[in-house]
Amino acid sequence: MGGKNKQRTKGNVRPSSSGRAADLLARESRVVPGFVGFGVSTSGDPGYVPAVQGAEEIDSLVDADFRLVLRKLSKRDAVTKLKAVQEFGAMCQDREPDIVKGVLPYWPRIYCRVSVDHDRRVREATQQAFEQLILKVKRNLAPYLKSIMGHWLLSQCDTYSPAASAASAAFNAAFPLNKQLEAVSFCKDEVLNVLQDNLLKETADTLSDPQSVPGEEREAKYVRLLTSSLLALKRLLSVLPDQDREALNKQLAQLIEQGKFWKYGKHKTPQIRGAFFEVIAAMCEHTPQLIQAEAPRACSSVMLSIDDTDPMVLPPLWEAVLHILTCVENCWTHVNARKGVMPKLWVLLKEGGRGLATSLHPNLLPFISKLPAEVTQPNLDFSRIFLTSVIQGLSSERATSSPSESAAIVFATMECLRFIMLQNAGDVLEQRSIQNMLISEQLLPLIDRALENPPLQSGPLFSQVSDMLLSWEKRAAGKEAGVFQRLLSDFWDGLGHLCTRYVDSEDAHQSTLDGIASLLQIMQNLNSSDVKRTKKKKSVKICFMDEEEKGQGDAPQRDAPLPEPTDGHEKLDCPLRNGHLLDLVCQLAELNMVYVSERDSERHLRFLSRLLEAFPNPEVFLVLLKLEEMKPEMGSELGHLAESPAVHFLLEKVAVWLKQESRKDTDFLVDMVFSSLQCCGSSADKMLILNHISRDLNWAVTLQLIQKACVDSVRLEVCAGWLRGPVLGERLVGLAGELCVMGLRGPPPSSSSSSHSSHHTHGWTLISLALSQQHNNEPLIGQVYVEQIIDKLHGTLSEAKGMSDAGNMEPLVSFISDVAATFFSSVKGCLLLASAEELLITVFQLCAQDQTITHLSDALHLKLKHAYTAGVHSMITYLGAGVTQGTLLHSVAVWVKNQLLTVPLTVKSLQVLVQAVESLTQTIISAQKNSCLLPQFISCLTPTDEEWSRIRQDLPSQWVKHPLLSGRLRVTGEYPSMDVWKFRPTSRLPAHLCASALLGNIIHTVTKPDDQQVAADFSEIPNLKHIVAEILYVIQWCEEMELSPHIVTEYHNLLQSSSLQEKIQNNRTAVIDTLFTRSQEEGFLWSLSLAKCIHNKKLDPSDIKSLFNNVESFFPLTDPSVSTLQVLCPYLANEEKESLVALCVAELLNWQDRESDCIDNVRACLAVLHCCLQADAAAEEEILLAVVATMAEWRNSREEWFLFNSDLGKVSASGLSLAVEMMRFLCWLVDYSPAVLGNTHWDLLLCSMLAWLETACENSSVFWNPWVQLFVCENCKLTVRLNRFFTSPPTGVGEQLPPELTSEWKEFFMDGIYNLLLPLLTKIPIDFTEPDDPLFPLPVLRAVGEALTYIPVELLAQNKLPPRFVADQKSSLPEPMQTLLNTLSPLLLFKARPLQLAVYHMLHKVMPLLPESDSESARAKSEDEDGEEPCLSPPAALMSMLTGTEELLENILGGVQVGEFAVVQPLSVEHCCILGYLLAWKLLFTFFKASSSHLRAQYSLHLKKTRSLHKLLMHLFRLMPENPSLPGQPAEPPSKEPKTFFTESLSLSPCKTEGLQFEVPHLACSVYYGALKDLPAMVRLWWNSQDKRVFSTVDKFTSKYVSGVLSAQEIASVQSSTLTFENMTVKARSTTREVIATYSVDDIFIELVIQLPQNYPLGSISVESGRRVGVAVQQWRNWMLQLSTYLTHQNGSILEGLSLWKNNVDKRFEGVEDCMICFSVIHGSNYSLPKKACRTCKKKFHSACLYKWFTSSNKSTCPLCRETFF
Repeated sequence: MGGKNKQRTKGNVRPSSSGRAADLLARESRVVPGFVGFGVSTSGDPGYVPAVQGAEEIDSLVDADFRLVLRKLSKRDAVTKLKAVQEFGAMCQDREPDIVKGVLPYWPRIYCRVSVDHDRRVREATQQAFEQLILKVKRNLAPYLKSIMGHWLLSQCDTYSPAASAASAAFNAAFPLNKQLEAVSFCKDEVLNVLQDNLLKETADTLSDPQSVPGEEREAKYVRLLTSSLLALKRLLSVLPDQDREALNKQLAQLIEQGKFWKYGKHKTPQIRGAFFEVIAAMCEHTPQLIQAEAPRACSSVMLSIDDTDPMVLPPLWEAVLHILTCVENCWTHVNARKGVMPKLWVLLKEGGRGLATSLHPNLLPFISKLPAEVTQPNLDFSRIFLTSVIQGLSSERATSSPSESAAIVFATMECLRFIMLQNAGDVLEQRSIQNMLISEQLLPLIDRALENPPLQSGPLFSQVSDMLLSWEKRAAGKEAGVFQRLLSDFWDGLGHLCTRYVDSEDAHQSTLDGIASLLQIMQNLNSSDVKRTKKKKSVKICFMDEEEKGQGDAPQRDAPLPEPTDGHEKLDCPLRNGHLLDLVCQLAELNMVYVSERDSERHLRFLSRLLEAFPNPEVFLVLLKLEEMKPEMGSELGHLAESPAVHFLLEKVAVWLKQESRKDTDFLVDMVFSSLQCCGSSADKMLILNHISRDLNWAVTLQLIQKACVDSVRLEVCAGWLRGPVLGERLVGLAGELCVMGLRGPPPSSSSSSHSSHHTHGWTLISLALSQQHNNEPLIGQVYVEQIIDKLHGTLSEAKGMSDAGNMEPLVSFISDVAATFFSSVKGCLLLASAEELLITVFQLCAQDQTITHLSDALHLKLKHAYTAGVHSMITYLGAGVTQGTLLHSVAVWVKNQLLTVPLTVKSLQVLVQAVESLTQTIISAQKNSCLLPQFISCLTPTDEEWSRIRQDLPSQWVKHPLLSGRLRVTGEYPSMDVWKFRPTSRLPAHLCASALLGNIIHTVTKPDDQQVAADFSEIPNLKHIVAEILYVIQWCEEMELSPHIVTEYHNLLQSSSLQEKIQNNRTAVIDTLFTRSQEEGFLWSLSLAKCIHNKKLDPSDIKSLFNNVESFFPLTDPSVSTLQVLCPYLANEEKESLVALCVAELLNWQDRESDCIDNVRACLAVLHCCLQADAAAEEEILLAVVATMAEWRNSREEWFLFNSDLGKVSASGLSLAVEMMRFLCWLVDYSPAVLGNTHWDLLLCSMLAWLETACENSSVFWNPWVQLFVCENCKLTVRLNRFFTSPPTGVGEQLPPELTSEWKEFFMDGIYNLLLPLLTKIPIDFTEPDDPLFPLPVLRAVGEALTYIPVELLAQNKLPPRFVADQKSSLPEPMQTLLNTLSPLLLFKARPLQLAVYHMLHKVMPLLPESDSESARAKSEDEDGEEPCLSPPAALMSMLTGTEELLENILGGVQVGEFAVVQPLSVEHCCILGYLLAWKLLFTFFKASSSHLRAQYSLHLKKTRSLHKLLMHLFRLMPENPSLPGQPAEPPSKEPKTFFTESLSLSPCKTEGLQFEVPHLACSVYYGALKDLPAMVRLWWNSQDKRVFSTVDKFTSKYVSGVLSAQEIASVQSSTLTFENMTVKARSTTREVIATYSVDDIFIELVIQLPQNYPLGSISVESGRRVGVAVQQWRNWMLQLSTYLTHQNGSILEGLSLWKNNVDKRFEGVEDCMICFSVIHGSNYSLPKKACRTCKKKFHSACLYKWFTSSNKSTCPLCRETFF
């Protein structure tokens, strides 16, 4: 007793009462319980899945998984059932057969239910699963076959095709083809029982539960079941053998006796009606006795439905109609034909079958053939109504729009008409009436309709009429001659009148005349009509039998083909044999000629052309000449053709018409020419006639003649003599000359523009056609004329190339290129002509030159490329050309090489030339038959050794500067002049670059991506390694061109785009050998090329060793050998490096042995020694000391080598290099072996360094010299290393240093160094004012700037710069500091990044010192200030610089909206301006951070008044990227926060040269971060004042990228702060972003919770109440409000705000009264105390509060007592 939701008693494991009952029933009755209800079926076919685990005798074979799946199949949900069926199929496929067999007892009923499921996917999946079951159980299915077969057959007839196909596949898997019939026969009774139940007993409500299934779904399932059952019944009748069908007759008779069965013929669903008629047709065919027994119902059901035009019903309906007519002999006694059937049929036919003519009309002939006489009487009326109705169907909407519908109606009409004619082929009066009616009322009107309807003309009507006439003519020759001769005569008379009526009209439509011509042509050419008829009637299954055979068969044989004539000759001769067709043609031609001659009718002339094309007979031409008795005058050459009427007509009429200038369309007249020529006998006669008429023809007509001749092989044979004859050839040569002259000089003034255009267009087309077409592998025109035309084209093209600047040669060159392309691609062996080869070379030259020179468009350029490509391909393919002297490829190669070496080319010109040669190379590759052609061509293109050497020397030498200053190359030479280092702007490339680019691209083109070795493709090129070496040389030259002009950059991109370096990676051995040899001989760029090649190849020391015998081979040292050793040192073995060190030290120790080249040898040995030491070569301390001692010896004996106090402008490069090498050696000692240096050595080093620095400062005017720059840079580098060394000496080295060395460095040397470097830094911008000048010493600035970053702040504060002050500049700074600011601040905007950053680093050091100078003056000012809030300016030098820069930035960024990212080009003027502006703000933030709260408030007020910060923030949101992620970071796990510009610090090194494109965005983010951190109140104030778009942009960006970082740092600073407060403790919680301040004094306890917002610091900081003891509520609220005010309006950290609040509270407890305006002791912004007292009420106020009160109220009264305030 309890509801469903009642909780079960805990621990009650006893099963429910229903479970106990089932268990008891299983034990006692030993049967498994069935469905819930009374009684249990004990048959062996359970319809359920057992739920009880007992009853092992039945349930033991059912697998638990199968049991679960089969239970799911009983669910109602379609998705569940679908998944269950799919799972069942998978399990059947995977499980063992024995396990699957256990399912078979339960499968039949489940299958019968699921196979008719409403969901089609379930039905399809069921059949697929069934197939898997069959494949697994095989023969074990037999016992259950009868219970399954009925629904199995239903499933094979499923209306859902995939389900039916799956069921058929399962059936084929179960039974082989020879056993399928037996299987169905075995189960025939059960199948029929299932079908009978479905058809007679089932309803929509019995199939599905009305309470759970919607009505629409129930009805759809019922309709589908009925349709499948009817189709299954048809299939059953069709497949069963006769004896089995007879066995089922009784059951079938019971079925068709039921009225419900016959009602399916009138069912509202078309599917059921169609299936019903299919069953009726099958019964008529297989069980006719059953239908005959039910004839009344069968005939009425079928025949009265004859007007059913549903697409699913009509085909089976008419099949049933024909079977009923055959099966039931007295069919018409059961239905009224005249009232019930025929009226419906007439309406249906008149409507054209309602869109189903293709299905309906093929049944009309069998239908009328089975109609008895009582139905068709009277025959005349029946035939008239029937054919009239059918023909009227042609006017229906569907027939007029569908050619297939129209064709079906026409076929049916003609078939029925021929049938009726044959049925009435007698001389009886009624039959003659029918014959006349058929011709005059049906056939001729139908032809008349077709002549007015072009779609009918293109249909099968004319061919059907011709076929019928052919049949009649055959019968006219037999025993029925009289009847059919009369029929033919009547037809031709009627057709003649019909055609005459249309032709004899001036307003005749062209389409009608074309229809008449088509009809006559089809009648003449029965071959084509017969083919057409055969194609159209491929599916026709009707044949006409002779009269004797009529009635002998039952029904017409539907599968018998139509007999065709066997004599092809007879098909051609029959119409002409009777003469009717020719007479009609002559009659129409004569009538037509009247309209042509008298009224000049264009339509009739076209019609005449069509007639003559179909009937080129002398009789027709004779009729045409009757009107003109006069014969034309013929010359002696045509005298023997005077009697030919065709020739007369051609010369008298056609030639005259062709020459009429007013006639635009002459296409049909040209057809007349060919029609006339067919009546001429010999080819010579035809040639004479064509020569005669073509002399005066215009070129358009001549073009049409040749085009029509080329299309038709018969016509081509007719014209062959004329085409190759001299008349046409000479005319074409003359035409080519005229066209070329007109193209060059324009048309003559006398010619009209329209005639010139027509002449020009047709002329070029004609020339192209004459050159490109061939006949029997020979030119279309004579060979000699072809050569003459090509000569003229070549001459013209050459002349046009020279005149390209004078006028627009585009049309002429375009026409010639089209002609040439067609000629080269069409004519084999075309290049055997010398003129053709010259033309091809000229075309290539035009294509290989820049279009700015040739003035050719892109489209024309492509045409030229296509032309020469076709020519080269043809030459190689058909002639097998080589590259020897005088050949085409040799001439092209020589011309290209000359262009490369002698003609100055721009990058664009080079690209065009390279593309042309590359295209030529690809053509050679695709066309060559052997591999020797391409290597020969490349050899001709390659410069000789002398030419390579000459063009290498012509390369500009500015490349030296970059590798020299970077230390990658040690080079000396003649002392360079200043002009050498200046770039001369030019748009022309050096020849070496051009040649290398061309050859490199060719190598890239011919190397396939999968090639392992380039040399394998060029085994016959002896200079391949030299070519590759030269290419690497020029690539290295481009890379070393620092500050290279734009043209070199473009060229370098061109070379890199070819990916040449990657192509030759795998075959560098020979190339490295070549580079090493040249590096040893010449050095310079060859050494750098060798270095890059070795680096990319990653060679082993053994590979390097193979390049030379031993290290002694490099001695005596020269500049090339030094450069080579510098390259090889990093890759040498340790033994070899030690040998080099020993050799160099030996040379250095014996330096006095050499007299002549002593300095060069010393410099070279020091250089090699330094290279070895840099490569980690082992060197003993004694060796190093010996070298240092030798240098000390030089200091005494060869002091001039040290260049102290020298004029560096007069020192040679070798002398400068020696000093540089000494600096490098000393620098290495400081870095790696400082312990070996003694006191004297340190004196030598430090004094030399300082002396070198003095020398450098004295020679700043010659800093343009790269060797002087190197001298200064290495000196500064030595300074930096010394500074680092003394700042943090290596472990254990400090104790070994000489005493007082460190103090000497700090007290003497540092002062001397920076007192030299600081003025030098300021002097360089004065000596070199143009940073973009190639002479500007940017490397010196980098080195000096890097050195000055180490300058102590004390030296900056006490600098010795020349005093520099600005008038009216208010400042409280000491003079040296003010001078430093005034001197360095303007340099922040100098366009030299190293200088800007050096100045920034120095000013950054002094910024914290500056606020001290403003403290006293600000304090005094605040005491005297009675009015507005005190305002104090940050350093005036910086502010004036910012003020001047703000306008520049507004001009640069003004067009960019806030929130958009402005890309700044690195090192541009804009970049440097923005960089200086942002650096100045970073300095200001450093200044703010070092200021006290009191000063910071005054500085902030100044920024607020000048709106400087406002402008900065607007600019920052144009410079910060939308996604400030750090570039180049590796992929991190999703849990790790990505690095951004806000989380990573910015490197501002003066020497930095990479990643400059990210410097401004990163710096902008850093500045924004600094603004939020140091001036949060001002940023918040700016943010709140912005419009909605900017407000939202700033908020989203800050919240996403900045707030988290800043909040975390703020919390961390609180946690790590060492600042302590009396009576107050501060704690922070990083997870909740909270700061808790606890203030306690005496008995008062206050706890405040400060919550940081998500968009901190933009959002307001919330102050919440914690615990409080001993404080009044009102006071508590005031204090909370004060803290909130401090945190909101103070520009500082949270700790600083808390400190202000604590001071305020302390003052309150000390007895200081609150200001009665702001109710605070300490002012919220300027942090002052209330000092201004009212004389009346004695209350004190803040000065700023009073000022604001007076200005806002416009009164001067006390806020409390309202008395006048004094």
